[in-house]
Amino acid sequence: MIDKIRAALAEYWGYRSFRPLQPEAMTSLAGGRDTLVVLPTGAGKSLCFQVPAVTMPGLAVVVCPLISLMKDQVDALTECGVAAARLDSSLTVAEREDVFCKIQNRELKLLYCAPERLMNDGFAETLRSADVSFIAVDEAHCVSMWGHDFRPEYRQLGRLKQVFSGVPIGAYTATATDQVRQDIAEQLCLSNPEVLIGSFDRPNLIYKVQRLRDRVKQVCQVLDRHQGESGIIYCIRRKEVDQLSAVLAARGHRVAAYHAGLPAEERKRSQDRFIGEEVDIIVATVAFGMGIDKSNVRYVVHTGMPKSLEHYQQESGRAGRDGLEAECCLFYGGADYHTWKRFAAELPEEARKVSIDKLNQMFGFCTGGTCRHQEILAYFGQSLDKDDCGACDVCLGQLECVENGHEITQKIVSCVLRLGEQYGAGYTAQVLVGSRDKRILESRHDLLSTYGLLDDFEKRHVHDWIEQLVGQGYLAKTGEFNVLCVTHKGASALKGLEQPRLLQVLKKAVKQSRVVQDSWEGVDRQLFETLRKLRSSLAAKKRVPAYVVFGDAALRDMARRRPSGPDRFLEVKGVGRKKCQQYGEVMLETIHSYCAEQGVGMDVDLETSAPR
Repeated sequence: MIDKIRAALAEYWGYRSFRPLQPEAMTSLAGGRDTLVVLPTGAGKSLCFQVPAVTMPGLAVVVCPLISLMKDQVDALTECGVAAARLDSSLTVAEREDVFCKIQNRELKLLYCAPERLMNDGFAETLRSADVSFIAVDEAHCVSMWGHDFRPEYRQLGRLKQVFSGVPIGAYTATATDQVRQDIAEQLCLSNPEVLIGSFDRPNLIYKVQRLRDRVKQVCQVLDRHQGESGIIYCIRRKEVDQLSAVLAARGHRVAAYHAGLPAEERKRSQDRFIGEEVDIIVATVAFGMGIDKSNVRYVVHTGMPKSLEHYQQESGRAGRDGLEAECCLFYGGADYHTWKRFAAELPEEARKVSIDKLNQMFGFCTGGTCRHQEILAYFGQSLDKDDCGACDVCLGQLECVENGHEITQKIVSCVLRLGEQYGAGYTAQVLVGSRDKRILESRHDLLSTYGLLDDFEKRHVHDWIEQLVGQGYLAKTGEFNVLCVTHKGASALKGLEQPRLLQVLKKAVKQSRVVQDSWEGVDRQLFETLRKLRSSLAAKKRVPAYVVFGDAALRDMARRRPSGPDRFLEVKGVGRKKCQQYGEVMLETIHSYCAEQGVGMDVDLETSAPR
């Protein structure tokens, strides 16, 4: 079984080795066992059901929540030479009839559809006559009310075991806590499932967290580092999407906007332009992204704090799906916490408590000073197997501990107490830096012993430290107006019994990320850019996304190896036989011409450990 799976992986997808847990996931499903797979975005989760499908007799059915996601995956499979199709409301009558004809003639290996269609009695009867090999439930967290994207229609899938008796079920998700995993297995009625949980770490993602000060300026600093590359910018509110996209467009960036307030056709147009690389940037609310299978997103920017670490992992995880380096920048503000807390107040009591707890953990992530990768893993009950991730602002030395942090903490806590625990973070910071604001003078707070205690520092730095102390549990925000109060932990710090850690941002990083260095090692960048332009041209002619033709990882490998003929071209990671037949001649011709013009050699031998 594993030999057939390995051969199919190379034949259709051009990979000669497995990623962690892929062989176990593939053989479990191919062996007829119910399987629950939790792998992070970019870890090759879809291959865990796509590869077994082409090695088994019959038709594999894939349940998918979004049309755009179905279309992307079917386009990619077709490009690889796999007989795949989808059934959804966007198809014409003729197109749907063609798919049904292929099902009846047993010409397909994979069929994508929505949960509502699969559970339709007439459709289920059609499939039963088509020898269903297995059913794969993609984005399986949607079945759980504890998941971050619960969809009621997914609950119908609990009848799958009755409707398709004896057919194994595979459930796949990138984000699931232990509670969500148990709920998925229970709701889908999985029978003694093989549960495979990969590491939630995405080592190719470089996390950076800063307080939001100037949205446009901070975003543009990220864009300057990624000119001409694809990226997603998330905003909490629709008006922020409209304002930021307009400003970026006025500055010459190729950008589109996306949020639920736009007409459906405009949203679809924005998404299609982004996928088709007509624009580099999409500015959106979190309503955007679940259906995006775009592999070459090189950065994700949050201009506001997400409401949970699950949401942040899911949204930031849309970067670097190809395994190459990607930057994830989060700019947070104290108002974000208040916004999400207000939304949570409308929830039932139990859900509200869960939501507030998740929000507090998210705020702690923003204001904390420990490795970002370690923080995310700890949330999901895992740990990092090294002290330095080499891919976050903390481990790269972009943050440093403030000298006399304990003394500064005592001054801040004392000021909160002197103010009677009746004011917010901004006002407290003003008092500490000695502001002559009218309100302070009228309240006679300039006469407090804590007035001006931190006048050596800028107000923004003091405000940052206050937020850090809230995130670390030394202070708390209470009531409708986020008034500061001192916690038991804060009182201990005042007595010298606690040692808080205050951080400040350095203007220049101390270290460079190994992730970036490794992914470009041996790559002829000029050739890569030449091949990237060629890929865009080929994709435009076929009317498919560029990354469906070849991913960035494949182009970089071509620019490393500089193959001279079809046999060497097939050694490129991500080049299967069908793609070699379709594109080999034109790609090789371009590589030949480039090498001749530049006077560089071809057929470069690489170490077996070269980046995948």
